[in-house]
Amino acid sequence: MPVSSVTAPTRPPRPARPDDPVKRLFDVVVATALLLLTAPLMAAVAAAVAVRLGRPVLFRQCRIGRDDRPFELIKFRTMRAPDSARGLLTDADRLTPLGRWLRATSLDELPTLWCVLRGDMSIVGPRPLLPEYLSRYSPTQARRHEVRPGITGLAQVRGRNSLDWDAKFSLDVEYVTSRSLRLDLSILAATVGTVLRRDGISADGNATMPEFLGSRR
Repeated sequence: MPVSSVTAPTRPPRPARPDDPVKRLFDVVVATALLLLTAPLMAAVAAAVAVRLGRPVLFRQCRIGRDDRPFELIKFRTMRAPDSARGLLTDADRLTPLGRWLRATSLDELPTLWCVLRGDMSIVGPRPLLPEYLSRYSPTQARRHEVRPGITGLAQVRGRNSLDWDAKFSLDVEYVTSRSLRLDLSILAATVGTVLRRDGISADGNATMPEFLGSRR
């Protein structure tokens, strides 16, 4: 099945902002260290996905990063193909027990560390979302694209997918406004507890967040 979705953004990218050298150095050091430390674990997860779901083991999809620029997000696959002998499957039906566990433990996110090294993402920042959402943000919500998207963020440690979209975006903008290395370190520390407790895996018991159709506020 095609696991890559390359969708053109609904508006042109904004002029690129200059890098924060301290944050970029922090991202590269942390991503490199985590890739080295988790290499055996990533190999084991890749083997498990290959056995349970087949190839490819990676999910690739176009997402929007800083200044509305598209990039390819990479994660471990957690879902079956959308069509099967039983017909078209919902996201809940496509999510396998292995995939559910990978999401609960956030192990599906490990390949995203490569996106950090490429410069498309940061360790901490608003989560990267789909291109079609660009035209649906309010002007305030659109501020989430003033920084690189992150593997974890303020919304992820204050509710994760148990939050609705408006609450998530409010926390994203709060992060953009008050971002600092100290805040990044506190979010990283809180992320460890969130992952270990498996807090806020999904909203309303769904396998994935519902589609964002526009702000209600």
